[in-house]
Amino acid sequence: MVTILCSACLLGVNCKYNGKASPNERVLQLGKKYNLIPVCPEQLGGLPTPRVPQEIQGMDGDAVLDGKCKVVNKEGKDVTENFIRGAHETLKIAKLFNAKLFIGKQRSPSCACGETYDGSFTGRTVKGDGVTTALLKRNGIKCMSQEEL
Repeated sequence: MVTILCSACLLGVNCKYNGKASPNERVLQLGKKYNLIPVCPEQLGGLPTPRVPQEIQGMDGDAVLDGKCKVVNKEGKDVTENFIRGAHETLKIAKLFNAKLFIGKQRSPSCACGETYDGSFTGRTVKGDGVTTALLKRNGIKCMSQEEL
């Protein structure tokens, strides 16, 4: 059976920054045909739940991985290392289960695929991936958001 990594919040796990989940019926239905492995890169990186909202500052996950920008929370604290650690832990899980696909929560600074918040904490978005999605793509894992299902 094919294994798919999913943002844990999409499967109903209360791990979002606000301590809630974002269960997605289309993602949940995939569990009837595929092995779904829930991951929360932010928790894997050592951040608590709930936590202060965080955004990539002006760029995207690739830029974070390349050291060109940071992930900062709304209080101004740099949480870049937590995001990078969480991305690498997620990659370990993907390799352990031989996952070929990741379904991420759109606009998340970790899991976004194609669109993330711009770092202004105003709801504006920019094109680009979250930190975990960028690392998974670099390692040959296909990534998509729940909105693409």
